[in-house]
Amino acid sequence: MHCSARSLYHNLTPVKQPLAPCARISPSSGSNPNPILRRDFASSSLLLLLITPNTTNPLRAETISPSCADPVPTKQAFIDVAVDGEAIGRIVIGLYGDSVPAGAARFGEIVSGAGGVSYRRKEFVKIMPNYVQHAGLRSYGADAELARKTGRELAVDRLVEEWERQNENCTGTKNVARSVSIIVRDPLKPPPKLKLVARKGKLEIDQEEVGMNPNGTEFVITTKDSPELDGSALVVGTVLQGMDVVDRISQVKTVQENSTSPYFRVAKLIGDKRAVVAERGFNRPYSKVVITNCGLRE
Repeated sequence: MHCSARSLYHNLTPVKQPLAPCARISPSSGSNPNPILRRDFASSSLLLLLITPNTTNPLRAETISPSCADPVPTKQAFIDVAVDGEAIGRIVIGLYGDSVPAGAARFGEIVSGAGGVSYRRKEFVKIMPNYVQHAGLRSYGADAELARKTGRELAVDRLVEEWERQNENCTGTKNVARSVSIIVRDPLKPPPKLKLVARKGKLEIDQEEVGMNPNGTEFVITTKDSPELDGSALVVGTVLQGMDVVDRISQVKTVQENSTSPYFRVAKLIGDKRAVVAERGFNRPYSKVVITNCGLRE
């Protein structure tokens, strides 16, 4: 019995196999002793890249609207321009009624005079290297009536909402060459001033607005891609005909910009209102550039 148990134990005990001798790695052999492993790994990585499908994010594809890249005009407007009383031609504008309905409707209403006033006899007031800017209207009666009834600037609010959506949904430069855009923000407007106000025995901080916000009637026409306008202008259309007229406007001599002057910089830094007024006069045309007639084309 004792011998049988010993024999059984001997049979169940695993036999240790001798280990193969380890190859010595010479210090001069470098950090890659087995080039085959690296080559195999590279081959497998390449295979993974080849079999991995190149798919785009469907959510991102849905977010970027195709109309951002190539919007289709739904109606046409025109403006006739004169420089110092001399007619220089007509500009035909295609409005994007589908992609920016509020902005296109706004421009169409003003250019047609539907609200009792139009761009007729109003001037272009700024000529920049990449665009020309029209002064718009001092006030728009339809807006004033709507504000009186609702207590809000609803028309301008809708333009701002479309501008925000345009910036969120469309990638790259929005104000490309030939764009027609409505100014909805003023990049030169100073930040609100903070002041202490006593209310019910407590001091509270209020913000006091400096200057006026745009009323949604000023517009620009770009001669080149103008990404600097994306932060303030809603693209509502494009020039279909008459870019030669826009180029004529852009060649009118203007008031020289003096923003590099140390006196101007100090005045701007301390919030001197005269600096703001002077800045608005920069790049203003010496000649009178006026819209003599405007409307919608049938």
